Amino acid sequence: RRKVCIFATECRYLHINNKIISNKEGTQMELHSTFQSIISLHQEELPFALQERSTQLPLDGNRIVTVTGIRRCGKSSLLGLTINRLLQQGTPKERILYVGFDDERFLSMSPENFDELLQAYREMYPDTSLKDVYMFFDEIQLIEGWELFVLRVYKNYCKHIYVTGSTAKMLSEEMASALRGWPDEYREYPLSFKEYLAFKSIKANPFSEAGKAKMAVSFRGYCEEGGFPEVVLEKSKMEKVKILQSYFNTMLFRDMVEHYHIGASPSVVRYFLKRVMNKLTKPTSVNNIYNDLKSQGLKVSKDSLYLWLDYACNIFMFRKVEKYDKSMVKQRSAPAKYYVADIALRNAVLLPESEDAGKALENIVYLNLERTLGEEDGIFYFYESKECDFVVKKGERVAELIQVCWTLNDDNVEREIGGLIAASSVTGCKQGKIITFSQRETFERDGIRIEVMPIWEME
Repeated sequence: RRKVCIFATECRYLHINNKIISNKEGTQMELHSTFQSIISLHQEELPFALQERSTQLPLDGNRIVTVTGIRRCGKSSLLGLTINRLLQQGTPKERILYVGFDDERFLSMSPENFDELLQAYREMYPDTSLKDVYMFFDEIQLIEGWELFVLRVYKNYCKHIYVTGSTAKMLSEEMASALRGWPDEYREYPLSFKEYLAFKSIKANPFSEAGKAKMAVSFRGYCEEGGFPEVVLEKSKMEKVKILQSYFNTMLFRDMVEHYHIGASPSVVRYFLKRVMNKLTKPTSVNNIYNDLKSQGLKVSKDSLYLWLDYACNIFMFRKVEKYDKSMVKQRSAPAKYYVADIALRNAVLLPESEDAGKALENIVYLNLERTLGEEDGIFYFYESKECDFVVKKGERVAELIQVCWTLNDDNVEREIGGLIAASSVTGCKQGKIITFSQRETFERDGIRIEVMPIWEME
């Protein structure tokens, strides 16, 4: 089942010569033959059996294409789907060079080994010019010095380069000095609800009564399972939870504690991340968590906690939403909200609570909004006398105000509308939405057009 949706490179090197990298004395250990085996293996598997995704990468943009996103969300599959499209348009297999660097045996690889990789390919296909090759480097950020290699290859040999990574730093600090202006940047996410339906082979007409019921049941399943492809296709509920917990542990230990050299106990970092997850949809007070840790006799500085939040955002575990304020200083000083990259990841590490359905819906709405953002756009929350869940800016203009509630009823309707009116009075925006589980209507209040719509109509 994994091969259907995930280009799982870590599973494909088990029977390859294990002499991949240089030993501590610097002696070369049959790099050429090993790289040739890897290249040949992937070419034999073409085309890949993969489920289509909404995102499509360009085929001939003549730029470095970079794809980032949280672990296991489908970045490798996106490369595989791009390879399939190349094959469909007639590109020979020998012009496809794919290497996945998330195998642990690559972790000691040095920048010099990149040249060995290219040389191995040249020896396999001496009549093929590198300028005609499509190069795919998966999770390349794990190898130190990768960005200089990619830029050198792009400038001197090949204009068709695709790279993926599971850290936002890949497109910021680590790339800024070497690749500024060169990449076309893409971000992949766990499955959207629309993609979830496709992976589950669920078809329903949301405008018929039977279709509405089917969509409702499916969306509840989406709230429980989330959008990690491997989890969605797994049949056993117990195995789903185990997979998600393994994802969380890998992010905690490998992506945060090890990568950022965090000196604190991993159990303290774990507790902190779970506290942030527990505050989902509410502003996170780092000071409160700091005082809590201090009361337990756990020594960690407040600055460290802020750094851990940044790290968690860098690896896409959390998405940060700041408070809307016309004053930049006030905006930055107010506590931020943090949404999780996949709601099922939260479900797998926290005990269930009565408010989880509403939190799941708001988290999913946020991710849907983020998918549509341009470089100059932004999402904020509003809070003064009343609260509005999302203020969506398009460039410098506030384009939309959004509230989220599972069901709009007599108990909450004035609160939800009041939040839209309060946000409108400050932002000047007259377009409001209330996203619900299944309701639909349109009305006007205090000059604001308010559209109530079910979640699945967002996509």
